Amino acid sequence: MASAEIPPLATTLAGRRLDLEPLRVEHAEEMASVLDDPSLHTFTGGEPPTIDELRSRYARQVVGHSPDGSERWLNWIVRRRDDAQAIGFVQATVSEQDQQLVAEIAWVIGSAFQGQRYAQEAATVMTDWLRDRGVARLVALIHPDHEASGAVARKLGLGHTDELVDGEVRWVG
Repeated sequence: MASAEIPPLATTLAGRRLDLEPLRVEHAEEMASVLDDPSLHTFTGGEPPTIDELRSRYARQVVGHSPDGSERWLNWIVRRRDDAQAIGFVQATVSEQDQQLVAEIAWVIGSAFQGQRYAQEAATVMTDWLRDRGVARLVALIHPDHEASGAVARKLGLGHTDELVDGEVRWVG
């Protein structure tokens, strides 16, 4: 894979108000409460995950790559710097496509912490880091009615396409 410049695991990143901490299985307990709001899943579907479901998911993700090695998985817990409160997560799946690095990105900020531009700041810190490491193209899949995530995508320099993937609009930049 051409991503030799991208570390095999995420590293700690810092924004103005936020820190992005590499995902660990131990984050499951505190993240279960952050994600425990059915309205948070309005656009993504599903139910709030249990602690055990998060532990299992995080155990798979912290490996840092797909089983065949073709994708690099980078996952961070988003924390407010002033009180170290976990407020959400950002993630990127990096692969090589057409001889360039492409990152499919996502961000989730807990309902109690929305409306403060945390998603924008966290996603910007992550995407700046990815671009500094040679990622040439960013992709996000966003529900067509999720205006807040669309605004974050626009701030990241992504534009929506006419392509739908499992009911979500593909944004590219």
